[in-house]
Amino acid sequence: MSKIKELIRFDWFVRFMLRDKVDFEILSGFLSELLKYDVEVIAILESEGNKKDKDDKFNRVDILVKTAKDELIIVEIQNDFQIDFLQRLLYGASKAAVEYIKKGEDYGNIKRIISISIVYFEIGQGVDYVYSGETNFIEMHQKDTLQLSANQKEEFQRNRISNIFPLYYLIRTEFFNDVIKDGLDEWVYFFKNGKVKEEFHAKGLDQAKKVLDYHSMLPEEKEKYEAYYSNLREENSWARTRKVELRDAEKRAKIEIAKEMKLNGESTEKIKRYTGLSEAEIEIL
Repeated sequence: MSKIKELIRFDWFVRFMLRDKVDFEILSGFLSELLKYDVEVIAILESEGNKKDKDDKFNRVDILVKTAKDELIIVEIQNDFQIDFLQRLLYGASKAAVEYIKKGEDYGNIKRIISISIVYFEIGQGVDYVYSGETNFIEMHQKDTLQLSANQKEEFQRNRISNIFPLYYLIRTEFFNDVIKDGLDEWVYFFKNGKVKEEFHAKGLDQAKKVLDYHSMLPEEKEKYEAYYSNLREENSWARTRKVELRDAEKRAKIEIAKEMKLNGESTEKIKRYTGLSEAEIEIL
């Protein structure tokens, strides 16, 4: 039977431990498995997203790193539902692009931004657990994709137009079914369960097994970690409660609309279209 090792949560690692270069190997490993090429993290950069202050919340952890390829990668872990989460991703990537170009430099020096989000809530509609998004220009009639010229490729060191614009990844942990197909799945299993199996050997995970071993923590470290985890659970509980309350309020509003439509003689089919209520729900009003 496979042995399973309990590790410290990844958001704790990013928030409190990822400061020494010896630990960059862990993050580099995850990024390599996701991006499908070797990534070497060489620095953690100061940005608006990873500043800590008295209003800092447990539900979001993010960090901006620079790679050996001069890419800027935003890694974010979000525990709590946020309806404008996608817009905030756009803002974060755009801000990073602007912050790290020097005054007087031409636009060709804008760095490649990669935004990676590990989320613990339902975002959008879809059945998979890893999504990516990039920008391309598609011809409206023949559906031809615009390409960089040879001069542009040489000047910007980019192969495709999409390599100029931000690249986004969404990892929706709740939709992962614990079936392991590759190294990225081993990482997602860790994100979801806080544990790794003995046979897992994805890039960075062997180092994570050593550094993030919960049972190797000192008593005072465990106390801080448990307090963090307790606060995180409390925030998640409140988030779920707010979500249920919002859903109930929306349902009550739909029922009131359906009642009014029914009094005005509208058909059941029309009421269904306008409110989303089922025929059985409408009939008992």
